[in-house]
Amino acid sequence: MKEPVRGNNGFWSTLRQGGMPSALASVMGSPTAQHMAFIRSLMREQRRPEVLHVPLDELEMVVFDLETTGFAHQHGDEILSFGAVRMVGRHIVEDEQYYSLVNCKRPVPEMITELTGITQVMTNSAPALMEGLHDFMSFVGGRVLIAHASTHDKAFLNAALWKTSKVNLGHRVIDTMMIARWLEPDRSGFSLDELLMDRDIPIRGRHHALEDAKMTANLWQSYLHDISLRQVQTLGDLYAYLSNC
Repeated sequence: MKEPVRGNNGFWSTLRQGGMPSALASVMGSPTAQHMAFIRSLMREQRRPEVLHVPLDELEMVVFDLETTGFAHQHGDEILSFGAVRMVGRHIVEDEQYYSLVNCKRPVPEMITELTGITQVMTNSAPALMEGLHDFMSFVGGRVLIAHASTHDKAFLNAALWKTSKVNLGHRVIDTMMIARWLEPDRSGFSLDELLMDRDIPIRGRHHALEDAKMTANLWQSYLHDISLRQVQTLGDLYAYLSNC
């Protein structure tokens, strides 16, 4: 999303970075206030019980991944990029993808640049966290989320949602690592690379949020066949089985 053209760039820059009271921002209809209202409204609509009865072959999902400045949001690490793809049942909707870098206002560590390819220069010109988060959540809508080793991603999403909008993530989440532990409990490793290799899924562009999301979508697609053999038909069935692992 491009920044709207304004006559006073300093004013809008201050507003976008949270330098104006929220009440005044709301009155003036700023992007920040609008984004916050949308995110809060979306979170109130989640956890609907009827989604538990939807067959997995018909379930609408968004498979996502985040790149971050580190692994500890409690100590100031932040989101660097969002990547996501939409799925309906076993079908990956190829023309519905989302990717955005984020200007996280925190220096990008050299080791993270080496791992992800994301540089400080790239983030300096990227959208602010609120804008990237708003666009990501708009893409997700009310769909079920899927991620690999989702604890990390959920923690950073929750931190970003609380920081910008004072809400917590309300979406239901499926973790492909938990699926792998349930289907193959005797495995020695459950990293994304190991699971992709075992399923003959090509590994391309690792540690790029969108590419990782695409590969995780392929992994989930592969697991759906194994899941169906266990008489698991709905999301509620799946959660019931996983809770006993």
